[in-house]
Amino acid sequence: MSSTATHKVFVSFHHEDEKYKTLFTNMMGGNIVDKSVEDGDINPSNSTDYTRQVIRDDFIADATVTVVLIGRCTWQRKHVDWEIGSSLRDTQKNPRCGLLGIILPNHPDYQRRNYRAHLMPPRLADNYGRGKDDYAEVYSWVYDADLLKVFIDSAYKRRSRQPDPNNGREQFRNNRSGHCFKGWQD
Repeated sequence: MSSTATHKVFVSFHHEDEKYKTLFTNMMGGNIVDKSVEDGDINPSNSTDYTRQVIRDDFIADATVTVVLIGRCTWQRKHVDWEIGSSLRDTQKNPRCGLLGIILPNHPDYQRRNYRAHLMPPRLADNYGRGKDDYAEVYSWVYDADLLKVFIDSAYKRRSRQPDPNNGREQFRNNRSGHCFKGWQD
């Protein structure tokens, strides 16, 4: 495999998929600098707004790529939506991150040829599936750190491409429910 740079990676995931987050970071080892929030990093009694500010300013702001681990219910999570949105913003304090989605083995589209947008986080789907101008890339989970590193490096390189990513969707105010996101094209 060709040599690629080591990137600062923020991992966004639904808590029910924490075992895959742990497996991902362990498998990647020194191939990435993990910028993710860990248990104990943030006081759970803090307000939602303050917690989001800390995640944005202390974790995402220093990342170069956001990896979204997409399990069966990840599309429902308001914090995943918010983390993707924060990763796509390009400000002086918080430069834009590259965006990579990884379909987990517990997802209905795992190892399918085509991924259904209504089964992934809507803000990620807004930036994937448009063809050569995709801002985000999405792949099925692989147990190959060298290949994952190539995916991460590619996402990093895409962050300065035009057109800009689509980040116009209103943020989730609450977690969603159901079997898929029916309003993803709204």
